[in-house]
Amino acid sequence: MQDRTSSLEELLHIMDKLLSPEGCPWDREQTHASLVRYLLEESYEVIDAIQRQDRDGLREELGDLLLQVVFHAALAEREGWFDFGDVAQTVSRKMVGRHPHVFGSLHLESSDAVMENWEDFKKKEGKKHLLEGIPAMLPALMRAEKMQEKASRVGFDWDGIEGALEKIKEEADELARAQGDAEVREETGDLFFALVNVARFKGVESEQALQAANDKFARRFRYIEEQLGLRQRDLKEASLQEMDDLWEEAKSRGL
Repeated sequence: MQDRTSSLEELLHIMDKLLSPEGCPWDREQTHASLVRYLLEESYEVIDAIQRQDRDGLREELGDLLLQVVFHAALAEREGWFDFGDVAQTVSRKMVGRHPHVFGSLHLESSDAVMENWEDFKKKEGKKHLLEGIPAMLPALMRAEKMQEKASRVGFDWDGIEGALEKIKEEADELARAQGDAEVREETGDLFFALVNVARFKGVESEQALQAANDKFARRFRYIEEQLGLRQRDLKEASLQEMDDLWEEAKSRGL
């Protein structure tokens, strides 16, 4: 293991060099806004490495994500707002303040007890509304799940999964009856929201579940393409029945 202090100091020094007048022209042109796409990309690449259980990849992708944090902090320092030390100190104080059961005298024995007290910790930090702090830019399924979780902690929830399942049927019926683009869009959103609720009751993360379904669809559709290619057939030439038969064949092969 590398020395944490010296490794971090080296990275901060490299960032300063890149942004210096003698540094990289591309880096010097960047702003917080221009770097947003890279922050998102690196975050998703970290998630991808975790899902693939790629330890070496995770180490590399965490480094790339850390670079984005260092980059933003360096830009902020040049604006006279704050520096990396301020960022680290702020989150350190936040973690100590939100864990009085670790750094103080409060006694909490379970994860559930911690989560029950978590919102109280946030209120002490000045947050006025329960859903405050959930980023609007989160993927829609993830945002819905986080809002439902927060509402559930204060008792705004179904008594059991039966109510959530009935809500899916209700929303599906309303979508079937919907007329006009605006109403169809609204009812589609309500159905997605209800599906997230059921997934939450089942302990499933909706975003991951849908990504897994996307991956499964891609594998099976690729199989269809490959099999048609072996028959020297084009996708546009194949009938729906032929493609559906190949889909079932892919499914039977565990794809």
